[in-house]
Amino acid sequence: MNSVSDTTKAIRIGYYALLREQRGLSEEWLESDAATPAELYAALRAAHGFSLASSQLKVAINDAFCPWDTPLQARDHVVFIPPVAGG
Repeated sequence: MNSVSDTTKAIRIGYYALLREQRGLSEEWLESDAATPAELYAALRAAHGFSLASSQLKVAINDAFCPWDTPLQARDHVVFIPPVAGG
């Protein structure tokens, strides 16, 4: 019996600003069953206690902003972008 789900895919995740501080990493590769960035962020938030809700973030896949319900593909590079302060 295969223990890896057919929907599991390797995803590269980039962290910036507060998320990088809370995760303690700027980037990592994960095996995930998440179908969308929304599912992926929910799993990461639960695992790492991220304080920001997804409504406070933008998401980019492979260097392009995208909706939270965009289907994830194996080897996608997903970045969750927190708000920036400044003027």
